[in-house]
Amino acid sequence: MKKMFIIIAILATIFVGMIIYKKTAVGAKDNINIQEIEKIEEYISKIYMWQEVTNEALPVFEDINQAPEIWVWEVINQNLENYEITYEEIEQTAKNIFGQEFTKTFPKEGSETIKYNEEIQMYYTTGMGLDEDSDTFLLNDIKKTKEGYEVEIVEYLENYSEEQSVIIKNLDNEEIGRVGINDSETKMQEIVKANIDRFSKKKIYLKSEKDTLIVQKVENK
Repeated sequence: MKKMFIIIAILATIFVGMIIYKKTAVGAKDNINIQEIEKIEEYISKIYMWQEVTNEALPVFEDINQAPEIWVWEVINQNLENYEITYEEIEQTAKNIFGQEFTKTFPKEGSETIKYNEEIQMYYTTGMGLDEDSDTFLLNDIKKTKEGYEVEIVEYLENYSEEQSVIIKNLDNEEIGRVGINDSETKMQEIVKANIDRFSKKKIYLKSEKDTLIVQKVENK
């Protein structure tokens, strides 16, 4: 029985290690735990958009209030909980994602993907056509700071134009590798890690605000 418990403990340790490896290749040196990694990845996923809609999946900016309008409002669009919403709900969602220092105001006439319906005096969300490239990122490094975290991500594309394979490309549209259509996300990330110098990187500055994360700044790495 004791031996069985030891085996289970070893397997659990291996499993946890696999999760950490999947999420990021580094970061443990700053005593960053799995929950922190998952929280960081979840937040960045909320603000990571699509090149064909916002020009860049994640643009570079010195301050959130200097971020491109089209990206800002598309982030809000993708994080609204209802199809029909009030102006106040849009503004509150913006504060929830970008923090209290976010001062941009949503245009009363609506945006490209959040339209205004005069009859019901409500806003409604719309979708936009996407291509066969899925804009994706990999957490490459995480460092703790006084305010929160500095996170380095690797950006890449998963192309689903082929029936039996997924093509891994960099942002210059160069094919880096392929995996089977049924292969796991881990295999795709292994290709990225093995060719990491061929991919674009960005550094994201995140602030911990109560129990949430807020993006402050994004720069090219």
